[in-house]
Amino acid sequence: MLKLRQIHHIAVIGSDYQTSKHFYCDILGFTLIGEFYREERDSWKADLALNGQYTIELFSFPNPPVRSSRPESCGLRHLAFSVEDIGQSISALNEAGVICEPVRTDPYTGKPFTFFTDPDGLPLELYESR
Repeated sequence: MLKLRQIHHIAVIGSDYQTSKHFYCDILGFTLIGEFYREERDSWKADLALNGQYTIELFSFPNPPVRSSRPESCGLRHLAFSVEDIGQSISALNEAGVICEPVRTDPYTGKPFTFFTDPDGLPLELYESR
């Protein structure tokens, strides 16, 4: 059996690099730990960390094709983040102009969760872990 240790990173392609970088760093709170312009691809690559852990590889490419994510497309469904207080987290997102769906309760754990999207419509989830 393959012995995976952990998830190394998640790659996200944004249609507007500066907008995506602002969203992930300034709104969600990721730290920019590396940023590289790749002239041969006319593309940016940013390495983003969450609480010191390298987590997201943010890319830009000229005119990337739109990837369908709803309704329930095959493939990666969403990216979920654990939060201590979902109400406080939703308020912080709302203050930044990010709209969240109504809070739901996970029928298996009883924990509250909600969904919102990044600037390109990538579904993101907040899941209360306390």
